[in-house]
Amino acid sequence: MRRAVALTTLGLALVAMTASAQDMMRDVDLTSPAMVSAEMSRQEVEAVLAKASADTPANFTGTRLSGLDLSGLDLSRAVFRAARLNRTKLGGARLDRAILDQAWLLDADLTGASLRGANLFAAQMARAHLDGADLTGARIAADLSGASLVGASIVDANLGADMRNQSMGLMRAVLRSANLERLNARNADLSRVDLEFASLRGADLTGASLRHAQLGGADLTGATLIDTDFEGADLTSARLIAPIGLDRAKNFDKAKNRERLIRQ
Repeated sequence: MRRAVALTTLGLALVAMTASAQDMMRDVDLTSPAMVSAEMSRQEVEAVLAKASADTPANFTGTRLSGLDLSGLDLSRAVFRAARLNRTKLGGARLDRAILDQAWLLDADLTGASLRGANLFAAQMARAHLDGADLTGARIAADLSGASLVGASIVDANLGADMRNQSMGLMRAVLRSANLERLNARNADLSRVDLEFASLRGADLTGASLRHAQLGGADLTGATLIDTDFEGADLTSARLIAPIGLDRAKNFDKAKNRERLIRQ
């Protein structure tokens, strides 16, 4: 009972704080056992997975799994709501359609992992490693500040603001200072996403929506911008050097602070 109450309290606090600033680290002791320890071993996780089925997926809600090596496991459809996975190794793991809402994945290693169709709502993923990861079709409203997604795919993914929950604040992905070089973001919804100081060098943004996105200080050198929608995007001090297909971008004339772009 106490654990259920604690999980409910943690979930509500995370949502509320994510809504206001997507930064709850200032009020949480990230060195506490709850944030850095694991209550299960890899073998115990594998045992839970072995008992799971399509109708009853593995459930790790609120479970402490920080620091474990879970690389290569098939965790598809597993539920990790409010779980702690800080510094957990998930390289090459399958997390397709997994539920990671309100989960903690600070500094987690998801290199080459598959998260196709996964839910990452109100997740804390600062400095996570997602190089080469596949997040095609995922719903992402997570804090990915300082994360690395070099060569990753967010094709058809939705990272945009949830305009239905404005009473809770602006829920959207935060990719401030993230490394998004060579990111495949074709047809992704990045509307109102915070991309300040992110590196999008060589990224493919074909058909993506950057409507009202924050791109201040972002580096778009060599990015492909065919059919990319810039309406209302803030381009203050963004680097737009040798872009591909800028003449075919949408609503570029309606972007903010174009006169403050860095073109060379």
